[in-house]
Amino acid sequence: MQLDDEQRFAAVHSKDRRFDGVFVLAVSSTGIYCRPSCPAMVPKRRNCMFYPSSAAAQQHGFRACKRCLPDATPGSPEWNLRGDAVARAMRLIADGVVDRDGVGGLARRLGYSERQVQRMMVAELGAGPLALARAQRAQTARVLIETTTMPITDVAFAAGFASVRQFNDTVRAVFASTPSELRTRRHPGPVSPAPGVMRLRLALRAPLDARHLFGFFAVRAVTAVETGDVAHYARSLRLPRGAGVAVLRPLADHVECELHLDDVADTQAAVHRCRQMLDLDADPAAIDTHFRADPVLGPLVAARPGLRSPGHPDGAEIVVRAVLGQQVSVAGARATAGRLVQAFGEPLTAPVGHVTHLFPSAAALAAASAEDIPVPRARGRALIEVCRRIADGALVVDGGASREDTARLLQDVPGIGPWTSSYVSMRALGDPDVFLPTDIGVRNALRALAVPSDPASASRLADAWRPFRSYALHHLWASLDQETRS
Repeated sequence: MQLDDEQRFAAVHSKDRRFDGVFVLAVSSTGIYCRPSCPAMVPKRRNCMFYPSSAAAQQHGFRACKRCLPDATPGSPEWNLRGDAVARAMRLIADGVVDRDGVGGLARRLGYSERQVQRMMVAELGAGPLALARAQRAQTARVLIETTTMPITDVAFAAGFASVRQFNDTVRAVFASTPSELRTRRHPGPVSPAPGVMRLRLALRAPLDARHLFGFFAVRAVTAVETGDVAHYARSLRLPRGAGVAVLRPLADHVECELHLDDVADTQAAVHRCRQMLDLDADPAAIDTHFRADPVLGPLVAARPGLRSPGHPDGAEIVVRAVLGQQVSVAGARATAGRLVQAFGEPLTAPVGHVTHLFPSAAALAAASAEDIPVPRARGRALIEVCRRIADGALVVDGGASREDTARLLQDVPGIGPWTSSYVSMRALGDPDVFLPTDIGVRNALRALAVPSDPASASRLADAWRPFRSYALHHLWASLDQETRS
């Protein structure tokens, strides 16, 4: 959202939580930066400066407020809405690409030079990729220090730091405290039960319709890969350095995230993918306000405030599941996916409850024959071909990919059409403006609302719901019984 400094100061003066994560307030008289809703006394206007990111404030010598913890907020919803290079870069940085592959790796993913990426990031966020990644590592470290019993040295590498010295220097610079001093301020909470297991709080913007969100995952849960109900969800994760399992539970003002990781250095990627999956950086108040006066969606939104658009932590997996789901029921697609897991899934070295396997990799499915895939032969060939392209790197499906390019490349595969590519864009790329006018669930929901349900009429109706048509889609689906949704 575009704000001037006077509007930002007004948000600070009213302690408006909606702007937490959108910008930070830096106070020249104290040398600290805060979230807009910080409970401390509002500083004098002449002492206030505003930065688009914590990294920018840190680069100008400001330290994080110990009272409001400005970095412990949801991310800016702007990066959900946008599909440009800066937004894609922010999603990749959040997934740890800079820590793993450097700025060069980030630039290659975006298709720009390192110099261009630096220039774009500084222009919009006041800080370059390295500074943004450093700020993210610092926040991950603080959460691990204060909410787990992990040894401090393990925290350093779990947060993505290359050395303990770099970790210590960064924590002191950002929080004006040593790691040991931060640990003495531990927040009360559950103790991590075993090495490699940690419990974290995932911040969100209220309200959250947790029942719909977790129910959506539960009704689609593939045996051995996922399990859940309306109060919890667990699934395996394919991460950069190994496997993991995330167990998620919605609580009053946050989501509890329990991570079981083969390599603690995957913490940042796992947290980002869980946040993306639960759509926790969304601004539900803005979305609900957008729909409130709409004669079709208004009553649905009033009945389900805070509804999210569920994402997915693995682009290759959701591509396969979208192909399997073409023209079949949710239950049918889930059963077929379960048979693929039995045939091609990888067992976890450390199962967690009923979560025992990773979903089959694109490479494993690409090596299969159409006869091995329990779907009609043409659909099996489409699935094998799209997996081959993913395994070869010709097709990348994650939050850092171009939404337009990904849709085009998916539809270049024989047997994959607009419904599948749009569904993948919504679930894997976090596109908030997807609508599926030919979807049987959409047509049934519109018919039940006494609205014309043919695809042309549905498309015209949905034009008024931009740029949040993905949320409109989920409101329509939520108006139907879970088992009959498309």
